[in-house]
Amino acid sequence: MTTKPISPLRQRMLNNMLVRKFVPETQREYIRAVKKLTAFLGRSPDAATAEDLRAFQLHLTETGANPPTINSTVTALRFFFKVTLDRPEITRHLVFVYEPRKLPRILSPEDILRLQEAAPNPKYKAALSVAYGAGLRSMEVVALKVADIDSQRMLIRVEQGKGKKGPVRYVVAAAPGPAAGLVPDRSPPHLHVPRHRQDRPYDAAPV
Repeated sequence: MTTKPISPLRQRMLNNMLVRKFVPETQREYIRAVKKLTAFLGRSPDAATAEDLRAFQLHLTETGANPPTINSTVTALRFFFKVTLDRPEITRHLVFVYEPRKLPRILSPEDILRLQEAAPNPKYKAALSVAYGAGLRSMEVVALKVADIDSQRMLIRVEQGKGKKGPVRYVVAAAPGPAAGLVPDRSPPHLHVPRHRQDRPYDAAPV
């Protein structure tokens, strides 16, 4: 903690973040970005111009800041000028930069086995197996019901997508073995579900 008084401008920004329920880490990150701009300008940030912000972003790029750092700084400064200062036009030269996405690491069968063994009971072992083998999101696994699994056709009916707004889709339930990320003979038992009635929309849906 510091005994240094907080400036009215900083306090106003803190209040703006507080009413929006920003987590403490986000608040610190936003304040840090404004402090960096202040140090770059050598004067109060509320006197900055659009060209000042453009020069600041160019400075970040030239000094080797990585894309995540630049993008988080842009987000923070847009909040500061649009919300705290009510000067949205100042941010017109601030742009987000392309951030390359890394492909997820493919786990080995041994890694999957260790992941399964860390689960406290068969229920969670089965949930981990389905999530990894079928590529489901965590909330999709939570919403999954036994009736959504057709073990004869090896299909899983996913009712809720990202944000609970996605359409119904069907994914292939991977068979046991290394291809599914499961170690043979040591994976959790399959869930056997009776074949759905032919008059249900599920069976009529194209695969």
